[in-house]
Amino acid sequence: MGRFLGALVTLAALVALVILAWPQAVGLEDSWLVAQTVALRGATVVIALAAAIVFALLSLARPLRVLAGGLAGVLIVYCLAVTGILALRGAGSSTPDAAQEGDVTVLSWNTLGDEPGAQRIADVAVREGADVVMLPETSHETGLDVALAMREAGHPMWVHTVAFDQISKARSTTVLISPDLGEYDLLSSGENRGDNTSVLPSAVLEPTDGDGPRIVAVHAVAPMKTQMQNWRDDLAWLADQCATGSVIMAGDFNATIDHMFSHGVDGGDLGRCADAAVSGGSGAVGTWHTEWPALVGAPIDHVMATADWRVRAVHVVRDQDAAGSDHRPIVATLQPSEASAER
Repeated sequence: MGRFLGALVTLAALVALVILAWPQAVGLEDSWLVAQTVALRGATVVIALAAAIVFALLSLARPLRVLAGGLAGVLIVYCLAVTGILALRGAGSSTPDAAQEGDVTVLSWNTLGDEPGAQRIADVAVREGADVVMLPETSHETGLDVALAMREAGHPMWVHTVAFDQISKARSTTVLISPDLGEYDLLSSGENRGDNTSVLPSAVLEPTDGDGPRIVAVHAVAPMKTQMQNWRDDLAWLADQCATGSVIMAGDFNATIDHMFSHGVDGGDLGRCADAAVSGGSGAVGTWHTEWPALVGAPIDHVMATADWRVRAVHVVRDQDAAGSDHRPIVATLQPSEASAER
């Protein structure tokens, strides 16, 4: 009976860990608890490996040999599977060797309510050569100060902000766009909640003359227990922003590409947009929380683009962890694809 119960528990653990390793297989990637767990793949590997070691030691005791040995085995299998997934997504970092015609460098940084300060944000943006700066949780006033500091450094920017209210800076999203990309009109607003993400604002901008990509600065709500439906609705709305045309979309999605699985079409990860970090070999690097090592954090900040853009370089900025925000900036340099350039 003991062997039977041990085998039964081991089988149940195996099923549960298979679901946690790839919840998309059973459509649970956006469900409560599973969504939170799969967001922290690197952390779960560390925890599962520690548990496997404990069970391996317990298996030395004869009464626990079957149960503990079986659990240690399935935990090791889980670690290997998830490590393989992370390895495929990549933990690398790259920067463009030299600027090329048509390059657009996008910086996204959730600033936790202006915490790093305008000068530091500007310094990072100038250092990275950003043409577009997406700043969730950043006020319009700070955005203007960032633009002023960038102008003084020789990088002028236009500033656009969407704010749902003034209760919290978390409910503002600011976008800076280089004049080299042309003029842009802000389409989304704080008044029309039906045409925006549900709790925290995103900004949608179209080129005034129609020549250039749609630019979407993202701030989806976090998948807390009370916000799960709003979170799912946000991902669906963001996927719709990538349904047609040329799109560059970046910001705090509060979601990894696992969560986006059911929203991708035509080879995209979210709508027709593909994740630059995964394409560029940095998809396993966590952007949240800055108090954790990058490889055990959650990669929930993204730069994404439609297929008419290819990724030249992408990296998560790791030298700003003490700047005050709980998010790391992510930077990607995109270039029009050959097919797009020929049109």
